[in-house]
Amino acid sequence: MIDASLASFERDVLEASRDVPVVVDFWAPWCGPCRALGPLLEKLERESGGRWKLVKVNSDDNPELSAQFGARSIPFVVAFVDGRPVSSFLGAQPEGAIRAFLQKLVPDPSELELRRARAALAGGQVKLAEDHLRNAIALDPSNDAARLDMVAILVDRGDQDGAREQWALLSPNAPQSSAYATMAARLDAAERAATLPAAGELARRIEADPGNLAARLDLAEVHIASREFASALEQLLEIVARDRAFGDDIGRRKMISVFDMAAGQPDLVSEFRRRLSALLF
Repeated sequence: MIDASLASFERDVLEASRDVPVVVDFWAPWCGPCRALGPLLEKLERESGGRWKLVKVNSDDNPELSAQFGARSIPFVVAFVDGRPVSSFLGAQPEGAIRAFLQKLVPDPSELELRRARAALAGGQVKLAEDHLRNAIALDPSNDAARLDMVAILVDRGDQDGAREQWALLSPNAPQSSAYATMAARLDAAERAATLPAAGELARRIEADPGNLAARLDLAEVHIASREFASALEQLLEIVARDRAFGDDIGRRKMISVFDMAAGQPDLVSEFRRRLSALLF
């Protein structure tokens, strides 16, 4: 627990809340309910093991802050996440109600590990990300988001057996995840690519017979497995151009799947959506 003032509020609350949630207790020495609530919040902060941070603001000494955040009556508690207020309550509350307030605010340990994993991935630290994901799954085996991220890492590594093992352990709720369909398509493509000839051999077959749509589809699968989405989309678009009915419109349908996989490359997706539309309409 720390005391904050107008001068330190940005550092102690707004910036700090980008790392962990910060709970601000607006209080005053003359306030009886404040004297009951304050020690309870301090006890809960100690129990949290650093999952959230308590900051106290003396309303009498900091009227500007009280006015800014609407603390017209005290005790008034405001929770901050990522630099902004997200929830609050007024008056002294029973311990159970405060615990419920904090439970909604603070991610569980598995979610914290998932956040750390994604931060590591963003920094190119794949091994560290994998360690955090394993922790997240161990803490909560039903954390489908963490397991899907693990599947992605294993697919990228070429460990299809490990990826399929993790896939089999997803919960029944996993299909509701926005990442589920995309990851299913990537895993299927990787498994199929593992049974196909090398990209060079498939390219030679196509050069010898440009109408060999089966070879084009196989080459697209190989490119998808290696995340070479532009090359995959070129082959799939050519399939659509040559025979829309081939494989029950597989060229167009698989292009749509690749658009989801390549969401991080919006310019590429936009270009091929435009080219596909021009071809179809």
